[in-house]
Amino acid sequence: MPQTKRARRKPPARRSRTGRPGLPDRKALEALFVERGFPDHRWLDPRKIVVAEWVRMKCLYGCREYGRNAACPPNAPPVDACARFFREYRRAVVFHFVKKVDRPEDRHPWSRKLNLELIKLEAEVFKAGYVKAFLLFFDSCGICLECAAARSACKEPKLSRPTADAMAMDVYSTVRKIGYPIDVLSDYDQEMNRYAFLLVD
Repeated sequence: MPQTKRARRKPPARRSRTGRPGLPDRKALEALFVERGFPDHRWLDPRKIVVAEWVRMKCLYGCREYGRNAACPPNAPPVDACARFFREYRRAVVFHFVKKVDRPEDRHPWSRKLNLELIKLEAEVFKAGYVKAFLLFFDSCGICLECAAARSACKEPKLSRPTADAMAMDVYSTVRKIGYPIDVLSDYDQEMNRYAFLLVD
């Protein structure tokens, strides 16, 4: 008699260090980050994120993106809401990028390309089961060459994300807590240290 093939059984969902079956653990996530081209990263306890009113003041007075970018203030939550948002997480990852440019505007093509790659990474982490995964860009959203300037009119709402400072994060104080370098630059012949944040769970 002809033999019938037995249906393959799916392997049982493994329990990760998160305590939830099937979710990739920390080592698996780190391997994914490296595979996607982001080897320079460190974990951060979101309770260490510093949120400050002065960061929002810097957006309001002195930043040319204010009111012109759909992912920047005033298209961002109030400072106290930003602080509450971060407190809903227990793990985050900081991605470090180094770049030197001749002029300020020269960074935009570079940051746009990397931010799009980071959005793909956020999607992968989300699809792996981390439903709270949320990315903060390391430079103001430049997905569209011409921004609609209003959140409700954003042309790419699924791709657009705020920066950490748009969410009132004191990036200087925050990344120094995990040993990353960051300083105010006095000239454009100096290397920039830029940081993106992926809030995981």
